[in-house]
Amino acid sequence: MQASDPGSGKPQYSKNHLVRQRLTIARMLCPMCGEPTKENDRWTQIAARRCAGQLRARGGQVRADIADDRVMIDAGSIAPLHRRCVDRSMKYCPHLRASDDVMVMRFPREWLVLPLLVKSETGDGVAVAFLQLCGITQTIDRRWRTETTA
Repeated sequence: MQASDPGSGKPQYSKNHLVRQRLTIARMLCPMCGEPTKENDRWTQIAARRCAGQLRARGGQVRADIADDRVMIDAGSIAPLHRRCVDRSMKYCPHLRASDDVMVMRFPREWLVLPLLVKSETGDGVAVAFLQLCGITQTIDRRWRTETTA
């Protein structure tokens, strides 16, 4: 079990709290301040663009109505932040400041949630389920269609 005492202690950068992670995804709460994000103020910092087919190939259960070439914004286990919280986290988080993978972008209006299994540090074969958040863009990737049909 993980202790929970929001607002006290020191930040543990790059370490997800299981319950808080699920709540931020399920309720679209900013993981930085804990407040709800509004549709016009949802931003991501470390998301990667992937086609739905790539997520399916990795075992992601993407809805059948989403074509393989639809571009997804794979935010992993991190819910969108407010823009002000993105700026603040970029200023104070040592991991974000040191990363070459940071790319701040607006989070899409439509999204889906997938299970994300991570190996436990405390035992062999034990997995902890987090939630993976994927934004659905209006863009398709022609390269994906070519690669999968050739």
